Amino acid sequence: MIFDTHAHYNSKQYEEDRDQVLRGLKDAGVEKVVNIAAEWDSLEATVKLTEEYPFVYGTVGIHPDHVEELDPGKLEIIRQMSRKDKILAIGEIGLDYHWMVSSKDMQKEWFIRQLELAKEENLPVVIHSRDAARDTFEIMRDVHAGSTQGVIHCYSGSVEMAREYVKLGYYLGIGGVVTFKNSKVLKRVVEEIPLSHLVLETDCPYLSPVPYRGKRNSSDRLTYVAAAIASLKGCDREDVERITWENAHRLYGLAL
Repeated sequence: MIFDTHAHYNSKQYEEDRDQVLRGLKDAGVEKVVNIAAEWDSLEATVKLTEEYPFVYGTVGIHPDHVEELDPGKLEIIRQMSRKDKILAIGEIGLDYHWMVSSKDMQKEWFIRQLELAKEENLPVVIHSRDAARDTFEIMRDVHAGSTQGVIHCYSGSVEMAREYVKLGYYLGIGGVVTFKNSKVLKRVVEEIPLSHLVLETDCPYLSPVPYRGKRNSSDRLTYVAAAIASLKGCDREDVERITWENAHRLYGLAL
């Protein structure tokens, strides 16, 4: 059984065949999916997906590229939405210094405020970090660590930082990038970090694994990610799927 811990099926890339794609996942062994909100409009779309599909869960939160959409009133709306059935976490939230759509100070402010909301609501967090590894880690360590659980989505940092996140109790999200030839650091991370702290994710429609790199992604392609992890770990793909399934349930507070 496969658990996709991070997907974006509300994306416009699925407008023509969303229902067909989602209803076909079970045939590929995908039993649960968490749809991740990123911008304001995706919050309600995520809730609707959780209501329509029994195996789809969701998160609510605002990505660092969209924090200019936030204000205190909207943060309270996110709080109320986080209490809905099948909303499991606050996310994706964090820092993105690649595009710099918003200033560093604004990103940090709303990152911290959403982390505090997660603690107040006793929900785990889904963390986005791009070109901001040190600032993200320091905020996670100082503001959130030791409270609610969380996952560092699409982990792209060093082995050393991965070890520090594990010490703080966080999971690392591993997706299609681990199948890329040039992902040497991520492969080392997977080799070094215990399987007990890894979860599978797609970030679909993005980051399709080899041999589908560059094409629209979907949860049924996680078998390629699991196989890559198994090869690096020297174990069977089924073991990776089973252990990450259990990890995802613990991360999101779901009963096995």
